Amino acid sequence: MTFKSDIEIAQSVKLTDIREIAAKLGLSEDDIDLYGKYKAKVDYNLLKEKPQKKAKLILTTAITPTPAGEGKTTTTIGAADALSRLGKKTMVALREPSLGPVFGIKGGAAGGGYAQVVPMEDINLHFTGDIHAITAANNLLAAMVDNHIFQGNELNIDTRRVVWRRALDINDRHLRFVVDGLGGRTNGVPREDGFDITVASEVMAIFCLANDIMDLKERLARIIVAYDREGNPVTAGDLKAQGAMAALLKDALKPNLVQTLEGTPAFVHGGPFANIAHGCNSVIATKLAMQLADYVVTEAGFGADLGAEKFIDIKCRLAGLKPDAVIIVATVRALKYNGGLPKSELDKEDLDALAKGIPNLLKHVENITQVFKLPAVVAINRFPQDTEAELKLIEEKCNELGVNVALSEVWAKGGEGGIALAEELIRLTENSDGSQELTYAYDLDMPIKEKIRAISQKIYGADDVVFTDKALREIANFEKLGFGNLPICMAKTQYSLTDDPKKLGRPTGFNITVRDITISAGAGFLVALTGEIMKMPGLPKVPAAEKIDVNEKGVISGLF
Repeated sequence: MTFKSDIEIAQSVKLTDIREIAAKLGLSEDDIDLYGKYKAKVDYNLLKEKPQKKAKLILTTAITPTPAGEGKTTTTIGAADALSRLGKKTMVALREPSLGPVFGIKGGAAGGGYAQVVPMEDINLHFTGDIHAITAANNLLAAMVDNHIFQGNELNIDTRRVVWRRALDINDRHLRFVVDGLGGRTNGVPREDGFDITVASEVMAIFCLANDIMDLKERLARIIVAYDREGNPVTAGDLKAQGAMAALLKDALKPNLVQTLEGTPAFVHGGPFANIAHGCNSVIATKLAMQLADYVVTEAGFGADLGAEKFIDIKCRLAGLKPDAVIIVATVRALKYNGGLPKSELDKEDLDALAKGIPNLLKHVENITQVFKLPAVVAINRFPQDTEAELKLIEEKCNELGVNVALSEVWAKGGEGGIALAEELIRLTENSDGSQELTYAYDLDMPIKEKIRAISQKIYGADDVVFTDKALREIANFEKLGFGNLPICMAKTQYSLTDDPKKLGRPTGFNITVRDITISAGAGFLVALTGEIMKMPGLPKVPAAEKIDVNEKGVISGLF
């Protein structure tokens, strides 16, 4: 039996004119900027102009990712379509795919099967140009730093302590560390430099956390680009760069309105990596969706130890948001992989491997229900090879923690396959009166080391944290500079609860090693670097780009 590819499914569906999608939300043509027939931008000023209301906010997270796949975005979209089928006025709020993974290891990130956002090709490629604008703003600032040094260096910048890097939205390991300014005096001052992937840049984080254009500009001004020879921070504001950067981002800041295959309105806007940034879509898109719909389904990157933790400890804290329910996505296959079963053997029933892998799921459930005190449902993204015995074992273990399990078949059936999940979400959200205060993994007034220790122990299950000498020096410096009260963004592998990607399941008896601390002063958090996390990924041996093509009619193939 052959199945249509994701892109073939997406291309076979007749899309609804985006003006009709906007009308479902009570938006007129005056409220939107059209980008063709099926994409539009929505003015963020509506946040101030429209009457304020409180929608039900549903967060989708997952178990620790595996090569077997989990289907978090697919489940998010399918759950929204199912809620729409049940008569709920629903929106999706998703992250925008990065070109790096699209051409590198993924081939697309707009959902899958019959639970996708469309136009899928546009969303996965240039879309409305937001990420290009972020790249341009990032590199404008880089150019202004080096130009300032070249033109006399009035701010006394120490050229050995320039911390602002250039950005590119394509995976390219060759650009991680470069030397630039070569070729004589007219080409600038030679120095070591490097590129980050655009979605890992602080500009992306600022873009996603800003409340409006003025907040964006203020955050951009606070970016620390370098230190002077006395050790004082030099900011983008000192270089007078924030106005021009904000001008480049003015239109990008408007959320992008598209649709699911079933016509549910969707915002796709912003997209920082969850293993090195805070990993969720923009605050503006989430808040505007909550103003326009009654139910909003959003997602955070990777497992609940990364994306969900940052969604709550950073985004919710800074934006005043609180999820009404959380979906934790898992697959039988991924749990068996976490239990030590090789990828080649995941199709056969193996209750022993499943039993060894389920603790990974249970840890993520505990994080949501016991650390953050939020109601949750486990969504099992069902595969044809899953057996009743395997599904029953997962359900029994989750029930022991007081959490229900809903089978999700949205990949094959669209919204129809998510009805059970949607019904449980309605039950969870309507049974909650919202009086339960959101609890965080740490308090902001805790010392930096203790905040990192709290995340590592409560969320990862670590015994303790080991700080390198370099990390300790940076912590002391940031506390001296007055940044000790910022939230923490942990840069950690997505493949394990530990900082070692090879340790699967639910490891115990381990420490987390923090090798360095950096600051994103504009975004408003400190980044704790663990393991081998890099802000510029490389391409695999066989990049997804090799399979992507376009024919004489301009029809794209190979994107999933």
